[in-house]
Amino acid sequence: MSRFLVRLLINALALWLTTLLVAGVRVVPFAPGDTLAVVLTYLLVALVFGVVNGFIGNLVRIVAFPLYILTLGLIALVVNALLLMLVAWLTGLLGFGLVVDGFWWGVLGAVVLAILSWLISIVLRPVLGSSARR
Repeated sequence: MSRFLVRLLINALALWLTTLLVAGVRVVPFAPGDTLAVVLTYLLVALVFGVVNGFIGNLVRIVAFPLYILTLGLIALVVNALLLMLVAWLTGLLGFGLVVDGFWWGVLGAVVLAILSWLISIVLRPVLGSSARR
């Protein structure tokens, strides 16, 4: 359970940093101006992103495996962008959450989000100990 919470916090932090770096990706909180609402919004979007990436993302990667081989993995950029846009659509149904301005912003946002999540995980690995390595 603690590993799940750590991953959730890492994804929320990476998402926050992504919204600061990529102009076409932003998060609309359910109560603008309220700091707690903004933090909870990032945590909820990170949770939705984790669920979508865990279930739908893995299913797409399995089905599209021949395309991954054919394109030498470049199709992963498209898949990750579409997953990010799916998260934006799902959270948009709730009236708050992630907003992606277009497909290419989704590609850039997905790349930046993946790199930031990876970097944060590397930085926190010595602090978290062996639980982060699994």
